[in-house]
Amino acid sequence: MAIIGEARDLPEPPEPPRRPRPPEPWELAARRLSWSRTVARESVHRASVAEVLLTDVRALGGDRFVAAAQWPRSHPTFPHGQDGRHHPLMVAETLRQLGIYLPSRHFATPAGAHFVIRDLSFALDPAAEPRAEHGATDVVCRAAVTDPRTTPCGRFLTGLRLDIVLLAGGAPFARADGTARFLDARAYEAARRAVPRGAAAPPRSPVLARPAPHVVAVPTARDILVVREAGALRLDPADLRHPFFFDHWSDHVPGLVLLEAARQAAALTSQGVLTRPVGCRLRALRFTEFAPPARVECVPHGRVCVFRLWQAGQRTAVGVLRYP
Repeated sequence: MAIIGEARDLPEPPEPPRRPRPPEPWELAARRLSWSRTVARESVHRASVAEVLLTDVRALGGDRFVAAAQWPRSHPTFPHGQDGRHHPLMVAETLRQLGIYLPSRHFATPAGAHFVIRDLSFALDPAAEPRAEHGATDVVCRAAVTDPRTTPCGRFLTGLRLDIVLLAGGAPFARADGTARFLDARAYEAARRAVPRGAAAPPRSPVLARPAPHVVAVPTARDILVVREAGALRLDPADLRHPFFFDHWSDHVPGLVLLEAARQAAALTSQGVLTRPVGCRLRALRFTEFAPPARVECVPHGRVCVFRLWQAGQRTAVGVLRYP
């Protein structure tokens, strides 16, 4: 019995070493990703190579992919903050580029298809997001395509939903998702003809108050997308040849321009309090035209800002911006 009592006082034997968790397929594929050169600029609907973020994409099977993107430290439109964090809309641009690249390279889309955003959203973790202290940031994207829509014959893709998780240094820091349509020339022309034009636009006010760049947290005056006219905020880009917002010609206002205009409107409406969102949701209800300038309605509620864009008496886009 004495020996039993002595045994009770002995320390527990150490646990056997645990076998390391086997890497998942996406992790194995991520090790083979390259950040040495960008994908073809045409594959992400960019005219300038400098605006291409994607560098490599690998298929995992089952409509799942892993991709590499590089966020530059010195992006002229979306520079990093004083603490080294990248602009949050870099998440949305990465989603947009993947949403164009994957269908055109890994699915069958109609020749010359027009990419039309229906909705997009992202959520960013400020505590986990990378800092661009030296050089660019290499980002890994886990992507999943769901709800693919096809033509009646089943040959061509006409729409999809894309969900992505963004990681830096092996740690996730953001999620994003969106849906898009891919319209051939005939379908796109029909969609554009269906846009209600409304009554003739009233004369513009001779006094247009464009905010100073620092008020809406942009680097230069050419980056400003909104003006105050007769007490209302309107979408009126300062530079229709802007190298990022209007990198290539478009017959309607691009989705990311709508999102950035809403962000600038939130900054103005909140008197500079709400400038850097960590989450958003945008839904495009119809095309937003360049003329007449759409009215941007923005209503802050604490750390949330609800926005709407109006044109010809109809809402063209709605959404929510969330702030830390």
